[in-house]
Amino acid sequence: MLIGIDASRAVAAQRTGTEHYSLYLIRALIQEGRSHRFRLYFNQAPPEGLFVRDERVSWRIIPFPRLWTHVRLAWEVTLHPPDVLYVPAHVLPLFHPKRCLATVHDLGYLHYPQAHTRWARWYLDWATRFNARASARVIVDSQATATDLISYYGLDPAKIILAYPAGAEGFAPVTDPKALEAARLKYGTGQRYFLYVGTLQPRKNLTTLIRAFALLIAKRAIEDDVRLVLAGKRGWLYKEILEMAHKLAIQERVVFTGYVAQEDLPALLSGALAYVLPSWYEGFGLPVLEAMSCDTPVICSNVSSLPEVAGEAALLVNPADASALAEAMRRVYTDHGLRQELIARGRERARAFTWQRCARQVLAAIEAVGSGG
Repeated sequence: MLIGIDASRAVAAQRTGTEHYSLYLIRALIQEGRSHRFRLYFNQAPPEGLFVRDERVSWRIIPFPRLWTHVRLAWEVTLHPPDVLYVPAHVLPLFHPKRCLATVHDLGYLHYPQAHTRWARWYLDWATRFNARASARVIVDSQATATDLISYYGLDPAKIILAYPAGAEGFAPVTDPKALEAARLKYGTGQRYFLYVGTLQPRKNLTTLIRAFALLIAKRAIEDDVRLVLAGKRGWLYKEILEMAHKLAIQERVVFTGYVAQEDLPALLSGALAYVLPSWYEGFGLPVLEAMSCDTPVICSNVSSLPEVAGEAALLVNPADASALAEAMRRVYTDHGLRQELIARGRERARAFTWQRCARQVLAAIEAVGSGG
């Protein structure tokens, strides 16, 4: 079978969640699907070594200035159709093979529309509806997303395939003091810090995290050298997040690092007091597993998919309650036994999610679609 895959998101210069998903899943699909051929579609040449290219794996590098998916990719798959087309991190082209699949990562724009621009809400709603209608199977990252697709869009449950992703490859505890210190100096974290990693946008609920950190300072529950590090590039409607620390007069204790290079994340995570993700909504939450893989305690929201991902290996809090979030941070900061328990549970939890298992489940769906099932 010739499996065509939109790999355009995997070659993004600064990859975030869905781009990492695309990269690692495609690699695993190629590894697991040894009886198949793959054709990867790129809007720009991939960096050397990112993907294999051999008798089983061909590349189609097809640059186009605008509307790459709906014009250039659509034209390519119409002229030279694969047996099955799979889109892991975007939307199917308007014109596509009948046998096609797409991953829908989340419906956060329906739960928290205020966290998106009007244009983004419209496009995300259109793209999700189009993927759900056009796909022979819809891959989802979590049961939370599956439930949303059924509830909001009336999607047939038989059409949905749940395939849990995993964290980024190569994440492991960094114990070398020189590597840890180099990360601290590069990103200005200080010696002790709570860490968030992800895009700076309202859906991540970072204003509540900053308020929780301010409560810890006001109550003198943490020492003066402890900082809050918000690591990630600026996303939609980010200005309120940047301004919150100034409004609360704690700007000297809050560090905005900007985008963090992938190779620096294990050291940054390993050096943190805890990884904190207070999101209003997550389709999956890859950084939770990445933090656990680095032996970093995790504090996260008790909503959407995060309880599925974290299980009993994290402290779960109501994302609307800054006081509860502050208390969870205080407990991790002061209770050595709790820290060690969360680290041990997290290590085991992270091992339960693998890209190989995810790829086998997605590949089975692709094979079923390819055979007309």
